[in-house]
Amino acid sequence: MRVSSLASSRLQAGAYTLLFNEVNGKRMLPIIIGTSEAQAIAIELRGITPPRPLTHMLFASVLEALGIRLLRMLIYKAEDGVYYSYLYLHSGEIFLRADSRTSDAVAMSLRMKVPILIYEDVLDAACTMQDSDIALHPEANEHLSGPYAMQSLETALQKAVEEENYELAAHLRDLINQMKTS
Repeated sequence: MRVSSLASSRLQAGAYTLLFNEVNGKRMLPIIIGTSEAQAIAIELRGITPPRPLTHMLFASVLEALGIRLLRMLIYKAEDGVYYSYLYLHSGEIFLRADSRTSDAVAMSLRMKVPILIYEDVLDAACTMQDSDIALHPEANEHLSGPYAMQSLETALQKAVEEENYELAAHLRDLINQMKTS
């Protein structure tokens, strides 16, 4: 997965939506995170160096000082809108897996430039951007752009018409027209 954007949540006051794009795919995954986690991720996305290290920066520097490499992060489970992640670490002959909040793991992954992975079944179950669901998630609609989004919307429109879901079809049509004019 690749972090594609970070924006204020329209669903929860004081929260942020972290939006992932599937690498070499069309699916998107929005995750709601808190303010401090959003700040840490935004700092990494923008390459900003704060005057004092944030917690994820401290942890990254301790790992480096101890000769421990972060190999990857993995989103392994989603339950009731909460995502669970592991950090995979390596030092010499030792491989470790550490449980982590997903937002913290993302900040670490961006800081240490390692892949962000998700189990296929978790993405399938949790992803709101498949087929007709793409138009129903207000957090992601503001982030839709590019040929993959247009193609996904057109596929969803065709499916909605075939299923005679005309209310959804009208919403998708309007969204497509809005994207074409902007």
